[in-house]
Amino acid sequence: MFQILACGAAIVTLSMGIRHGFGLWLQPITQEMGWTRQSFAFALAVQNLSWGLIGVFMGMAADRFGAFKVLAGCALLYTLGLAGMAWSPNPTWFALTAGVLIGAAQAGTTYAVIYGVVGRQIAPDKRSWAMGVAAAAGSFGQFLMVPVEGFLISSLGWQQSLLALGVMVLFIVPLALGLREPGFQGHAPAQRQQSIAQALGEALRYPSFLLLTGAYFVCGFQVVFIGVHMPSYLRDHGFSPEVGSHALALIGLFNVIGSYLTGSLGQRMPKRHILATIYFTRSVAIVLFLWAPLSAWSVYVFSAVMGTLWLSTVPPTNATVAQIFGVQHLSMLGGFVFFSHQLGSFMGVWLGGYWYDSTGSYNMVWNIAVVLGIVAALVSLPIKEQAIQRPALQTP
Repeated sequence: MFQILACGAAIVTLSMGIRHGFGLWLQPITQEMGWTRQSFAFALAVQNLSWGLIGVFMGMAADRFGAFKVLAGCALLYTLGLAGMAWSPNPTWFALTAGVLIGAAQAGTTYAVIYGVVGRQIAPDKRSWAMGVAAAAGSFGQFLMVPVEGFLISSLGWQQSLLALGVMVLFIVPLALGLREPGFQGHAPAQRQQSIAQALGEALRYPSFLLLTGAYFVCGFQVVFIGVHMPSYLRDHGFSPEVGSHALALIGLFNVIGSYLTGSLGQRMPKRHILATIYFTRSVAIVLFLWAPLSAWSVYVFSAVMGTLWLSTVPPTNATVAQIFGVQHLSMLGGFVFFSHQLGSFMGVWLGGYWYDSTGSYNMVWNIAVVLGIVAALVSLPIKEQAIQRPALQTP
């Protein structure tokens, strides 16, 4: 178990840590290249959409052939995407590299694939806790990598810093060796009780799965809007770039606590109550942040609160999917739920850029994030977490 958690945590630290810092490149790239914020935001919106859509198929591949091959291939794709992001001559190429390529790479190097291994290899009585550990690692990656990325940009420039990250992400390949599973050593796993089509059809007909998926849309909308546009929002109000970098780092630091806490609580209390509390509290935090006088301290307090709630939805969401449907197709079903998250991410990051270019303000998107948080809290409450009853099949 230690090897799986250590290697999985290190992979998520690299993949998610790099991804969380992309907002630091918004102003350097748009100012030097003469692009609008919307063009940058659209590329990252495409990235989230690509990640979500391709993640379903990466999950299928990981469930069928094992995580190692998917992780290694997508690590190479991540490096190509970062290099392409550095050398893109126009917004179209930027959308293809920073958007499509990196999104596809993230689909195979983050939670859906890692959680599939965790779900299959760790006992159910420790599964939610283990997923919390993996999510906390991604949060630590944000705390660790965002300041590193800020330092690289200031010392190497935005292009060379992206190439440096491209080299760093290749460390995922040796780390993936620690996630090879006994059932996938050179051959396909044993005959499955359900086909992919049967598993997906069962999930799509189950109301609680749809409620869980809909709530996850809101999670993506909120966190990606804030993660990408917060540094520029702060600079627009006269703060130095360091304040935005510190804010993102604080989100990562406190998310270590929040992700681990919700993973642990998920073993002892209904996960739907955890999710409803997270979504509602996010909305309250945003309202208080917008109402309070804006200062460096208000930014840091908000970042700490939001950080505690940031990826804390991930362990209870994925653990609920495993609890309802079993682990046989966990990477694929987790990838499908995550696709909804990425649709929300697309809307959050793109609307942020579109609304700013249209009005010079992010206020409307902040308000949408508040309303969506309340809706997500309400739809989480009716979710049924019990294992689904299959007359002809035994739940894994």
